[in-house]
Amino acid sequence: MTASASLLERSDKKTADREQHTSANLRGNGLLNGKVAIITGASRGIGAASARIFAASGAKVVLAARDAGAIATVAKDILSKGGQAVAVPTDVGDPVSVERLVQQTIDAYGRLDAAFNNAGDGHMPTALADIKVEDFERAIRVNLTGVFLSMKYEIPAMLRNGGGAIVNMSSTAGLTGVKGIAGYVAGKHGIIGLTKTAALDYPQLNIRVNAIAPGPILTDRLKQLKNRDQVALAVPIQRIGEPEEVAYTVVWLCSDQASFITGATIPIDGGRMAGVA
Repeated sequence: MTASASLLERSDKKTADREQHTSANLRGNGLLNGKVAIITGASRGIGAASARIFAASGAKVVLAARDAGAIATVAKDILSKGGQAVAVPTDVGDPVSVERLVQQTIDAYGRLDAAFNNAGDGHMPTALADIKVEDFERAIRVNLTGVFLSMKYEIPAMLRNGGGAIVNMSSTAGLTGVKGIAGYVAGKHGIIGLTKTAALDYPQLNIRVNAIAPGPILTDRLKQLKNRDQVALAVPIQRIGEPEEVAYTVVWLCSDQASFITGATIPIDGGRMAGVA
């Protein structure tokens, strides 16, 4: 067995063990008891995992994404496990759609305490001068404009109830350059700037705003890669992260346990941004 194959086998076993542990402990958290949270991009991957773990942590969750059927399925799963969830089809790049999302949250649950602005999009790897203008604009619309619009309508709703916590989805691509994905990189860098600015605009009004910067996470796109073992080898911890590991960090940032943290960007990357191992 090659070293990389052995690494992948160990990584897959650890993944299975973590998934079993996560499933067994989803209802034991309670960090968000009584809170109402919006999660955008909740149809799959990190967003869907976050919706489930927010609910397991005591939050009433509002799931937002363009895929109405997918978020309805996630909401049904949460309800079947005793949680509280509603699904609201939303295009985060459309101000009318985002405003409606926040209003439907208030209509359903009467308040808004937390938000995970997770929706994102990108384009196929392409050298900058060859990127189609519409592909670049789509990446900016969903990643950057989507986070701006989400905060624009979430913050006033939170202020009506004395404050809240927001977590924005950036990426390690928001902390460094990445060849071939200029639109995605520009959007993710911009999210960190928006996060810092919003954090400085509202600290005395009890609104905290942070960002996360995940590295390789085992979402559907990464599962399709044939060379996942090579991706894992590039991570100091030598494995790929799980969506639930991202979700638990977001839950903590939205909880009162993180009450002195705002304006921060937290890497969730197995040590990749620490430097060269």
